[in-house]
Amino acid sequence: MTNPAPPDRSLPDGAEDLLRAVLMGPPGAGKGTQAARLLRRCAGVHIASGDILRRIVEREDSDLARAARVIHEGKLIPDDVVGAIVFRELDRSEAAAGFILDGFPRNVAQARMLDEYLASRNCALTTVIALDIDDDVLVGRLSGRLTCMQCGATFHTRFQPPREPGVCDVCGSELVVREDDRPARIRLRLQLYHEKTKPLLDYYREQGLLRVVDGVGEEDAVFSRVAEAAGCLV
Repeated sequence: MTNPAPPDRSLPDGAEDLLRAVLMGPPGAGKGTQAARLLRRCAGVHIASGDILRRIVEREDSDLARAARVIHEGKLIPDDVVGAIVFRELDRSEAAAGFILDGFPRNVAQARMLDEYLASRNCALTTVIALDIDDDVLVGRLSGRLTCMQCGATFHTRFQPPREPGVCDVCGSELVVREDDRPARIRLRLQLYHEKTKPLLDYYREQGLLRVVDGVGEEDAVFSRVAEAAGCLV
């Protein structure tokens, strides 16, 4: 298979200032928090592929939903299915004002699909921001997380403890530590993330789009670095 031609980076009048970003980072890096803050500074929408996939699988009866349900069988969702789901979100009118992608692309094949999609709309990514955090810090963050299996609320034993130990503040149900939030499982997730992500980082580095940001520190300090990397300083 031949590599696609580089995306056409010529843009329509007025589009140069729009944010079209990919926000990368390992589990627990705080991508959702930083994306939400960034969109209060810059126009656009936050497209978190994991949240969208879960919503589609749970609520839709469509060809895409049926194709995505393989995730319940422990299988990876095919790249073309994930791409179609993300591109459907990008086709919405709200995304014309800019966007932050979170969780997509996850590999070079998906990145090439994204390039081709954007090129077909006469635009391209403006930046790719990668949050860099030591694995030991992430294990400390994630291993203290408590989840309410009834309403989905999350807490943390150190950073955001519930008012009553082991009890959800929102609905009063029991809080549990999910299997994915146990230290051994977290380290496995991080190992898989690094293995899959390195080629993607190299891909965007070669395009001159990659901005690696130190993700350790107070939330405000991290956000200042993210905003600078995104060019959203006003």
